[in-house]
Amino acid sequence: MIVTCLSEHSRNRKAGKLIGQGKTLEETKQEVGMVIESIDNIEVAYQLGKIHKVDMPIVDTVYKVIYENLEPKEAVKKLMTRDKKSE
Repeated sequence: MIVTCLSEHSRNRKAGKLIGQGKTLEETKQEVGMVIESIDNIEVAYQLGKIHKVDMPIVDTVYKVIYENLEPKEAVKKLMTRDKKSE
């Protein structure tokens, strides 16, 4: 997990940086050129959350950035200003 987050050689980290810079999912996949596990996993986590009615604001927001073109800056703003809950 630490290597995935910190290593400049991590496909997942590189993908996150590219998406954060405004690249599309397709541009990101093309530039990374290898499987990006986090892309597939976020889709599965999002769908499972919906099926089981689990509120997962970070997963939902990352999904929207990747698959629904939510601007990364707007995503951070939405997460940081959302109503507090007892989570």
